[in-house]
Amino acid sequence: MKVVAIVQARMGSTRLPNKVMKPIGSVPMIELLLARLSRAKEIDQIVLATSADERNTPLVSHVRNLGYECVRGSESDVLDRYLVAARQYQADAVVRITGDCPLVDPALVDEAIRRFKLMNVDYLSNVSPATYPDGLDTEVFSFEALERAGRETQEPFDREHVTPYLRRPGLFRQGALAHTEDLSRLRWTVDEPTDFEVISKVFAHFAPDIHFLWTEVLALQQAQPDIFAANHTIIRNEGASMGTGQKLWKRAKAVIPGGNMLLSKRAEMFLPEQWPAYFSKAKGCRVWDLDGNQYIDMSIMGIGTNILGYGHPEVDAVVHKAVDAGNMSTFNCPEEVYLAEKLVELHPWADMARLARSGGEANAIAIRIARAASGKDKVAVCGYHGWHDWYLSANLGDDKSLDGHLLPGLEPNGVPRNLKGTVFPFNYNNYEELENLVNSHDIGVIKMEVVRNKGPEDNFLHKVRKLASDRGIVLIFDECTSGFRQTFGGLHKLYGVEPDMAMFGKALGNGYAITATIGRREIMEAAQSTFISSTFWTERIGPTAAVKTLEVMERMQSWDIITQTGLKIRERWQQLADKHGLQIAHWGLLALTGYTFKSNNALAYKTLITQEMLAKGYLAGNSVYVSTEHTPEIVDGYFGALDSLFALIKECEEGRDVMGLLKGPVCHGGFKRLN
Repeated sequence: MKVVAIVQARMGSTRLPNKVMKPIGSVPMIELLLARLSRAKEIDQIVLATSADERNTPLVSHVRNLGYECVRGSESDVLDRYLVAARQYQADAVVRITGDCPLVDPALVDEAIRRFKLMNVDYLSNVSPATYPDGLDTEVFSFEALERAGRETQEPFDREHVTPYLRRPGLFRQGALAHTEDLSRLRWTVDEPTDFEVISKVFAHFAPDIHFLWTEVLALQQAQPDIFAANHTIIRNEGASMGTGQKLWKRAKAVIPGGNMLLSKRAEMFLPEQWPAYFSKAKGCRVWDLDGNQYIDMSIMGIGTNILGYGHPEVDAVVHKAVDAGNMSTFNCPEEVYLAEKLVELHPWADMARLARSGGEANAIAIRIARAASGKDKVAVCGYHGWHDWYLSANLGDDKSLDGHLLPGLEPNGVPRNLKGTVFPFNYNNYEELENLVNSHDIGVIKMEVVRNKGPEDNFLHKVRKLASDRGIVLIFDECTSGFRQTFGGLHKLYGVEPDMAMFGKALGNGYAITATIGRREIMEAAQSTFISSTFWTERIGPTAAVKTLEVMERMQSWDIITQTGLKIRERWQQLADKHGLQIAHWGLLALTGYTFKSNNALAYKTLITQEMLAKGYLAGNSVYVSTEHTPEIVDGYFGALDSLFALIKECEEGRDVMGLLKGPVCHGGFKRLN
C-alpha cells in the first residue's frame, strides 16, 4: 500500500493572504510543516497540492527547491486537486494535511495511518469527532473512496473541503482516532493574524528545535497560557461555515477602522456574522457575491446610488469612452460645463454650480460658501445626527458610538465641546424651535433636508423660506438623497419652495462618484473669497456619467416609475401586515420606502427577514431603494418570498422566541434622526 500525504496550500487565503510563506523566525511556515511531516515513518511520499493561480508560483518554486513534488489544479475544487495528485503519484491511501497546520505531529500521523490499516476502513480521522487541538488535524482515506466522492458529489462545500462527503453517515466505512481527553477547544492552527502570532511564539519558545512533540506544546500551554491567549476566542473550523465575503470582512476590520468606508454598508447593519459583505458583480437589480451567489437587491441599491439600476449600458458606455480618451489632464474636462449648465437649466432659481464627488464634500462646500456669503459662522442644522461630522468637521453626531459609549470630544447632547455656540440643531416641522434659535443667535445659515420621515406640516417649508429671507440667512436644501427621486431635480420643486443653495448626489451619476452644489449667483460667487478646491473634483468620469444619467432619466421619466413602484411596494407591505395581523409603520419617500414593525422586537424581526430572505436569494431588510430595474415580476417574486416570514413574525408576536430563530446577533440600528 502506497501512502501519499497530500498537503493542500495556497497563497490566496482570504483571511491571511500568503500565510503559508510567511516566515516563522526566518523559515517559511510551509517549510516548517513539511520538515515536521517528513519524519512520519508510515508516509511513502509527500506532495504539495496547490492551485494554478499565478500567485502560487513562489510557493511551488520554494517547495520544489526543498525536494518535494507539487501538483497544481483548481483554486476552489480542492477535491479535484486531491484526485489529480493521488492519480499522478499512484496513491493507494491518502493522508490529508492542510497547509495551515505547522504543528502537525509525525507520531500522531503515523498512529492514524496504522489505525487506518488495522481497522480496514475507507476513512479515518482525528477530527470526527474532534478531540485533539485544532491544528493537529489528520485524515486518512483510500484512493477508491476519494474517487467515489469525486464522482458522486458536486456540492461546492464538499469539493472545497475535500472530505465532508467521506464523513457522511452510511456511505463509507469510518474509523476515528480519539484522545482520552477532549482538547478540541485548543487552537494551534493558522487562519488569522492572531493565530500566526501564537504559532510564532510557540516555535520561538522551542527554537532552534523544530521537531518538538505535540504533547510538549500542550505542556507549554498549561504552563504559560499567555502565549496562547491571542486567538482563544476564534471558533474551531469557523472558516468552513463562512463565505469568502465574511472572511474578507473579518480581515478588513483588522486594517480598516470599522471595516469599511461607509457605516451604512457595514455587515453589522444587515446581518452580523452572516452578511456576504462584498460583491464581484452588479447588474440591473442583481448582485453577485465573491462566491458567485446571485441575489436580487430589494435593499438599499448601493445606498440609493442607482436609480437606473446597476451597470446601466448607456451610462457605462460613455464612461468607458471617457476612460479611453483620458480621465485626467492639465486641462479641464468640458463635461463639467455641460453638467453645470444642465443643473442650472433644471433649477431656474439657481445660476451657478460647483461639483464634487461625495455627499460629504458637497455639504461641506455648501456650508463654507454660505458662511462666506453671509459673513456669519453660526449654522442651524436639521438632519441626521452624525452627518455633520462631514459637513462641518464637527463630530456633531449622536453622542453615543454604536457600542453605547460617549464619543470623545462631545458634550452629552452630541455637540462638540470646541464648537458649542456655533452649530445649532433643530427638529423638522418644529418652526418655533428654529425661530427661537434665529432670535437667540446670530444665525447665518440654515441647512436642512426638504423632507424627513414625513412631509412638511403647517406650511413649514414656506415659513422657513420666509424666515431666511427676512433675516438675510442663506437657506440650503440637502437633496443628496432626495434629488431626482420624486421630481426631475429636487424634492423642493414638488413643494414650490426655492432655496438659496441645494446639493445633489447619490443618484446623479447612477453609481459613479459625482455630486453638485448649486445656488444663486450672489451666493455662489462667495466661493471666490474662500479656498474651496480639490484635484479630483476635476476628473472626467463623474460629470460624464451625470450628463448621460440625466439624459436617460429625462427620457424614461424615471422619477415617475420609481415613485409608482415604491407606492405599490408600500401598499403590499401593508396588505401582508393586515393578512397576518401585524402592525407596521411606514416611513420615507415612496421611492425610498421603508417600514418598521410596531413591536419591541422590531430590530430582531428586521434581522430575521434579512437572514431568511438571503437564503431565498434576496438582499432585503425593511426598506427598498427603488430603481427602474425593479419590474413587476421582480416585486412579485419578492413578496412571494416575504409572505411566509410575516407569518413567522406573527408566531413570534404570539409567543415564539425570535432569538431562537436567529443564527447570529441582532443587527445594529444605525444613527438617529432629528425628526
